[in-house]
Amino acid sequence: MKYRLQAILFVFVAFMLGCNEYMIVGVLPDIAHEYHDSLGRLGLLVTVFALVYAIFTPLITSMASRWRRHHVLLVLMIIFFIGNTWTAMASNFISMLLSRILTASVAGAIISMVLVMASYVAPREKRASLVSWVFAGFSIASVIGIPIGTVISTTMSWHDSFWMISAITIIVFIALLWLVPRNTPQFKSTLSKQFVLFKDSRVILGVCFIVAICAADYTVYTYIRPLITNEMGFDNTWLNWLLFGMGIFFIIGNKFGGYLADHGGVHRLSGIYAAMTVLFLIFGPALPFKWGAIIIVAVLCVAFSCYGSSTQLMFLDIAEKQYPQSLDLASSLNSIFANIGISLGSFTASQAVTFTAMSNLGYVGAIYGLLATILVIILSRRYTGMRNY
Repeated sequence: MKYRLQAILFVFVAFMLGCNEYMIVGVLPDIAHEYHDSLGRLGLLVTVFALVYAIFTPLITSMASRWRRHHVLLVLMIIFFIGNTWTAMASNFISMLLSRILTASVAGAIISMVLVMASYVAPREKRASLVSWVFAGFSIASVIGIPIGTVISTTMSWHDSFWMISAITIIVFIALLWLVPRNTPQFKSTLSKQFVLFKDSRVILGVCFIVAICAADYTVYTYIRPLITNEMGFDNTWLNWLLFGMGIFFIIGNKFGGYLADHGGVHRLSGIYAAMTVLFLIFGPALPFKWGAIIIVAVLCVAFSCYGSSTQLMFLDIAEKQYPQSLDLASSLNSIFANIGISLGSFTASQAVTFTAMSNLGYVGAIYGLLATILVIILSRRYTGMRNY
């Protein structure tokens, strides 16, 4: 019984973190209206959050090995609560930016510790299932949390969307005090020992591929709300349903990615991302045909999210065979470099909309899509594993 409650709690932690990270995308126009600021400048909130997340996650995770894991997790949760509450109270761009930096600095370490704890509390035959469900918490946040946050923002205030997350954080913190395991083994490790993994060209190609995919994703996703409402012409009622639908297609992409990982892995990805690049090229011209544009967005959501299982298995396979001291780092590469890609894509998008029409963002995404396709073709030729999965 306790294990089931712990499993539900760990998924709920991921849901909380996902709401905090992704909800900003749905409320950017409301923040811009209140601050009398441009969407281009406010897009930097997404950029900076992702960049700080990527930088601080390996640093804090490494330093935290000096103290008991459950104590560190609770302290990080308190910092997260302070950061998110600060966001809810932010009255100007600088205050908002600083609050997002504080929140991002601990969010990655929180989910890393939860994943470690999940692997210890779960029976051996259920470990993979529990870890996959924890990751699914982020998709659930996309399906449920973002539309709810957007509804709250459009009907009440964007501040209330983040107050909702603070309330969730209090509930999660109390549950962690009760259920968090206190006896998980501690293994001290330094970054210098783990970074030997980056001497492998396949790892470098893999993380660059992830950066390119997520950069392509966020050239459009950063401004998905104004694209749906201003460019396609849907009203706010349709917006909420369409955001919900996008979350569903992200989950479909995750499941499809699991199928690909079992049937060739990274060797099956080049065709998908070549097709994604083509979809980016026709996205702009399709915007006046709003249902056609939404179909393109739906297919893009599937493509965006189907690489994860294949790259994760590849990184772990390489580390287990050649760099066993780097397993901890290998398990977090997807998360770290996805956020670097998010940062790059949102920054590129925020700069692009200051110089060109928002309808041209698809062409920017196509550049990253082409780069991702080239990288995964090269990677497929250099990596010989997973063909018989």
